[in-house]
Parts: sequence; structure tokens; C-alpha cells
Amino acid sequence: MDRAVPGRRRRIHSDEFKEQAVQASQQPGVSMAAVAMAHGINANLLRRWVRERAQQRGDAVAANDKPVGFIALPMQVPSVPPAPSGEPIRIEVRRGATIIAVTWPAGAADACAAWMRELLR
Repeated sequence: MDRAVPGRRRRIHSDEFKEQAVQASQQPGVSMAAVAMAHGINANLLRRWVRERAQQRGDAVAANDKPVGFIALPMQVPSVPPAPSGEPIRIEVRRGATIIAVTWPAGAADACAAWMRELLR
């Protein structure tokens, strides 16, 4: 924020000021927005300066965007519990004077649930 040209609203910042702001934004754990506010500039302007400096240096990525490697972790495949073949599902529905009793195979519990949803609509 070195000087303003008369008749213009844009500020002209020195290369030293830009470099200082860019260097401050590249420190680990530092927010670019916080650095921009501390220097009295817009965060988007600081991001542009960082991008321009990276392009000038020929960096493929910005200095704080370090490539992350892939780490393969072993995973255990959860075992599927065996289908219950024991007791059947028994349902008794009462609506007024009407009583419906249904016995459904336990292995077809999904179909039983779908049937119940339709019945209770």
C-alpha cells in the first residue's frame, strides 16, 4: 500500500510489499485471508500474487500446495452374518373388528417390510 495515483482508485504496491505479503502467506498454518487483512489488501489480490509468483518461478503448484502421496491401508472385509433360518416372522394387525395374522419366512424380511409398508398406507 505504497502510493495511490491521483485520479485512480487502484493502489500501486511495490514489489517488496508484494513479496513480503506472499512470503507471509506461505508460512505453515497461516491463513491467506488473515495475512491479507493484516496487510490491508483483499485476499483475492494476495491469492493472485501468490499464483503469479508461482508461475514466475515455474512452479506447477503454489508453494503451500504440497503434493500428497497415497497410502494404502489394509482393510478387513466385514463378514456377512448368516441369514436367520430359525423362527419365522409373525405379524398380527388389528383394524377395528378385523384381525390379520401373517407368518412370513425370516429369510424374506425385506419383502415382509415392503408388504407392511403397503398395508399400512
